[in-house]
Amino acid sequence: MDESFTKDPLSHQHFLTFVLRDECFGISISAVKEIIEYDNVTPIPLMPEFVKGVLNLRGEVVPVIDLSVRFNKAPTEIQKRTCIVILEIPFEEQTVTIGAVVDSVSEVMEINMETIEPAPTFGARIRAQFILGVVNTGDQFVILLRGERVLSVEEMTAVIENVVEK
Repeated sequence: MDESFTKDPLSHQHFLTFVLRDECFGISISAVKEIIEYDNVTPIPLMPEFVKGVLNLRGEVVPVIDLSVRFNKAPTEIQKRTCIVILEIPFEEQTVTIGAVVDSVSEVMEINMETIEPAPTFGARIRAQFILGVVNTGDQFVILLRGERVLSVEEMTAVIENVVEK
């Protein structure tokens, strides 16, 4: 029997993996709209430190956050492989488009959801609220993020309102 017919499609999901400060992270591919080169980000005054600014994505103003700063690390150094992952995050009754600066994008991985370990309760360098869990790929540990929690509801509202007002 063909094994592809016996697999539970919900037990496997695809994650885009990327690097931030020598650590590997992943986010569900369902939240990823596209990946673009880091370019033309316009700083906005009086924004939280993790907000790099905004960019014009085919006529849509998109806030861009630095995930490294969001996770209480040093700002991302813009290099040749630095890119912006454009995410579509559910927020209230709409979908919000936001850009996340990452050091580099690695690959799309299919992950068996049963192999995901819970987020560590101690020693984590980023808040557990952001983490879906951790998976060991054999080569490395990948921290899987909850796209909808990278910003809290209050912060998302403030960023969106400030960007719209500018």
